[in-house]
Amino acid sequence: MEETGIVISTEGIMARIRVQKSGACDACAAAGTCKPSEETAELEAFNPIMAKVGQTVRLALKPQLYLKASIIVYGLPVASLIGGAILGKNIGELYFKGTDSDLIAAAFGFGALIISFIIIKLWSSKVEKKEEYRPVIEEIIQ
Repeated sequence: MEETGIVISTEGIMARIRVQKSGACDACAAAGTCKPSEETAELEAFNPIMAKVGQTVRLALKPQLYLKASIIVYGLPVASLIGGAILGKNIGELYFKGTDSDLIAAAFGFGALIISFIIIKLWSSKVEKKEEYRPVIEEIIQ
């Protein structure tokens, strides 16, 4: 994934970049280091080429990291909801014969969905500290 942005500050080998927010922001692995607003987002990136404040730069995030983050952010909640509902339906039919098993399936499904959101939040907190998940400035455009 590549983005173009403007350097707004630098500190050592790190730079803060303002980029136009896109649909890719939702599943980005750098979501923890990014401060999105309505139209733009500010993110922290490695600055090995020592870009200066005000320069337009191209930065990149490894495609496999973007794909992994997308699968976790979108796939895990869906799989948890479906798996929890199936498990709840089976448990409801076996152990709660006087209760509607669909209600138990819904409770288990939504419970699993909430647990998946907690797991994603914990994963995101852990990942945002890893260097390989941060974007890298590859080129100065201006």
